[in-house]
Amino acid sequence: MDSPRVAHHDPVPRQRPEAEVMVRPARRGEMAPIRRLVALYPDELLQTGLPGIPSFFVAERDGVLLGCCALEIYSKRLAEVRSLAVHPTFMGKGIGGQLVRACLGRARRRGVRQLLAVTSEPSFFEGHGFTVHSGWKTAVFADPSDLVEQAPSKRRSE
Repeated sequence: MDSPRVAHHDPVPRQRPEAEVMVRPARRGEMAPIRRLVALYPDELLQTGLPGIPSFFVAERDGVLLGCCALEIYSKRLAEVRSLAVHPTFMGKGIGGQLVRACLGRARRRGVRQLLAVTSEPSFFEGHGFTVHSGWKTAVFADPSDLVEQAPSKRRSE
């Protein structure tokens, strides 16, 4: 079996009307092309600590991987849609939405109650049923290299 190619390392597939994009679970041996897709976005996506192959979906056309997205399930309560990457040549063609819908379907089948996505593009995810909740739950971030180790603060008794 030939190994899959990624659009940015190979010639761009011809734009044929009959050539459909297929979204499917990633297969063994596709982690290298997935890493190459994620590497297209070094400022937006974590480059290390990616989930394993069973968490990923890929978008493929004519044997070329055009995009990827993972559903990392933490528990029955919570899963994260993450590592969404679509080759820039194919952005705006609905591929990212297809990948997110594949993750949503898997989450529903697995009985996950809540999904989260950490994103710099909240409007994209809002278009797929996610909601930004001010004051509901808040994601907090810290850069460990900027933090000074301190003793944990004590909770006040109220």
